[in-house]
Amino acid sequence: MANKPSYIGLLNEISVAETAAASVFEDWADATSDKRLEKTLRFVAMREGEHGIAFAKRMLELGYDVREPDQDAQAGFRKISESNRTEAAKLKAMKLHKGPTDIDVFDGMFIDKTLDPVTGGLLGRYIAEERDSGWLLKAEYDRLAVKDARAKERAKAKATAKN
Repeated sequence: MANKPSYIGLLNEISVAETAAASVFEDWADATSDKRLEKTLRFVAMREGEHGIAFAKRMLELGYDVREPDQDAQAGFRKISESNRTEAAKLKAMKLHKGPTDIDVFDGMFIDKTLDPVTGGLLGRYIAEERDSGWLLKAEYDRLAVKDARAKERAKAKATAKN
């Protein structure tokens, strides 16, 4: 391609964010004691890492290198994942408790009519997998929120029984 594709910035942004997110989810999986959540986090981490690599590869194919930001692209998520919050509270704080909504960050990605077929295919797979990961994380939130509510009820009942 003679001219710089208009979507190189988008590819770079996705590569950087997904690579950073992979390490956040992997570190969180290492730290959680909930085996079911751990499995989901590892699966999502694997996807995120693969997305980061796939978009970096596509940029290289187009003749461009990934430009890393000066700061961690996922610093906010990392801070939340390392906090002492419950696992459900972490998912909620990261806004991963709702699943894909009617309008999301992916809706505008195909507005650019200059997308080549290879990049368009990569974006399509990425979007579908991101939305699926969103549903998986929502299911974990729903399960863990019920678990947290039951623990609070037991603690309240125990405190009432002591009095």
